[in-house]
Amino acid sequence: MMMYLTFPVAIFWTANQTEFFEKYAIASKIFQPLNEEQRKDLEAFRKRLREMNEKKQLEEAKK
Repeated sequence: MMMYLTFPVAIFWTANQTEFFEKYAIASKIFQPLNEEQRKDLEAFRKRLREMNEKKQLEEAKK
């Protein structure tokens, strides 16, 4: 019974420790910032997707 109570509490405590987050997510650069070229490519991709979705919705609305 003690394991059923201790395990979720330990996992919750571990997941909420800022030191672990800083060590594994920020310091190891899991989420690397985008450079200017990557940001422009991503924005162009989003724009193309948006235009494709709008075109598809307009075609469906005409039917």
